Amino acid sequence: MTTLANDPAQFADEALRGFADAHAGTVRLVPGGVVRATATPTGKVAVVVGGGSGHYPAFAGLVGPGFADGAVVGNVFTSPSASDAASVARHAASDAGVLLLTGNYAGDVMNFGLAVQRLRAEGVDARYLVVTDDIASAPVGQEDLRRGIAGDLTVFKVAAAAAEAGLDLDGVEAAARHANARTRTLGVAFDGCTLPGADAPLFTVPDGAMGIGVGIHGEPGIGETAFPTAAGLAATLVDRVLAEAPGVGPARAAVVLNGLGRTKYEELFVLWADVAPLLRAAGVTVVEPDVGELVTSLDMAGCSLTLMWLDESLEAYWRAPAAAPAYRKGAFVGSAGVARASDGGAAPGGLVPEPGPEADDAHRAPVSARGRALAGRVVAAFEAGVAALVGAEERLGRLDAVAGDGDHGRGMVRGASAARDAARTCADADGGPTDVLVEAGRAWSDRAGGTSGVLWGAMLEAAGRALGDDDEAWRRWDAGTTGEVARAVRAGVDALQTLGRATPGDKTMLDALGPFVDALDAAARAGTGPAEAWDRATARAERAAQETAALRPRLGRARPLAEQSVGTPDPGAVSFALVAAAVGAAPPAPDGAHLEEDA
Repeated sequence: MTTLANDPAQFADEALRGFADAHAGTVRLVPGGVVRATATPTGKVAVVVGGGSGHYPAFAGLVGPGFADGAVVGNVFTSPSASDAASVARHAASDAGVLLLTGNYAGDVMNFGLAVQRLRAEGVDARYLVVTDDIASAPVGQEDLRRGIAGDLTVFKVAAAAAEAGLDLDGVEAAARHANARTRTLGVAFDGCTLPGADAPLFTVPDGAMGIGVGIHGEPGIGETAFPTAAGLAATLVDRVLAEAPGVGPARAAVVLNGLGRTKYEELFVLWADVAPLLRAAGVTVVEPDVGELVTSLDMAGCSLTLMWLDESLEAYWRAPAAAPAYRKGAFVGSAGVARASDGGAAPGGLVPEPGPEADDAHRAPVSARGRALAGRVVAAFEAGVAALVGAEERLGRLDAVAGDGDHGRGMVRGASAARDAARTCADADGGPTDVLVEAGRAWSDRAGGTSGVLWGAMLEAAGRALGDDDEAWRRWDAGTTGEVARAVRAGVDALQTLGRATPGDKTMLDALGPFVDALDAAARAGTGPAEAWDRATARAERAAQETAALRPRLGRARPLAEQSVGTPDPGAVSFALVAAAVGAAPPAPDGAHLEEDA
């Protein structure tokens, strides 16, 4: 297990700072991750990779000459936020554009997709591609639903080499797509991994058994089999990966035998001694294999086998030299580059600041006394929500670990705490409830990252904007009109569905949120006051959250483990109901008395 930490919640940030300091000659710390210490040359496409922490050498260790230009680094097993992805891309990009690459996970897809939208709006030519190499996570014919695991390495390497070779953005993107289409991986686990600060692994494997089809975020396998010898495991990995070869007959392939964190190099070499002959006997010419820890899952005991079937262009890119901190191949010969002009004298490993947008405070309309009082109530609601989530963090993590990565509780606490702090700051600056909710939503999304972070952030922002700056709306809300509350929540639900693309029955937060807002709407039509309406809606959300136990997930990280998820309620639905109950029970802010008229 991971034993060295200060504050487990800061583990990823502190690890990244230490990495940047140790490799200050190669990388530079920027908001959201790292970039090369030298600026991307004019005319060269920048390749930015990323995802959550816990996978070293991926992703930060792959930044350097011949490999990535930048890496976006999220919390452990959690997608970076859209702001972090956009920040790293801005620092890495030159005039030739930027290609962002991640594995195929809902949080990454949403956050990096939003980052690309922001970059394009700023005039940066940005593209985004996901890796889908995991043969265990979806069947043939549904490759677009597959996770990206250790095949990340081969696809990232091809994209980076294509960029170093001078291809334009269209060419680099096409090379990466071609590599992804010819890459297959299968992973196995002998034991689960343990999150920093946790006292138990996310999953366990019974004695004498092995999990097959594991992910790299601490997800258990899709099945178990008797624990094999090294020769037996080699046969399983080779047979299953070769069964999905993109062609027939003799082939050349880049091969990666990857350790997941706790399986030692000597064990991997023992396994390779059995894998290599099997591949050659099957007619595969092995080209420059990599054996070692390359895309890990903290301290998971296990390994994976990746093959990328090569043609002439892919082989040239695979063989191309690289000199990243954790990945070296050949002798890289290229421009030493120039120091980044934006460093501003930052010390080795020091943070290069991200130019932020102009503060919104200067553009806010004056807020009435009623608006300030209502803003205080919103802050009190956030306080109550954070307290409830802190108390439930471990339970939410256990629910998430059944078919996911076990980080839901920690991510919710991280996001809600950031939202609460932003709400306080905004309210102290005389922001109204709209301002408070919008700022809180941005903070939740930016700080938490992941799927829940971006969804809660979008939901809060949309709900806040639905309130508008019309003091009459605040007057109606303050006077006890349930319709104003329902309208704001409905706007949040619409934003969540648009971004997350979930539908009722997918086993997501929406399965509790939908019944909640339906109950609010019904109460508004019946003329029920907001306090009673909120309590009724919360009770309905709590029942709906428990009813998700009977559902099979159709989206997100839990989808490949749908059967294991049956019988356990969705953690996102449970956490929403928990927050709703806490908000309903929250005491009014000290200055939250009803206001008859402004002075």
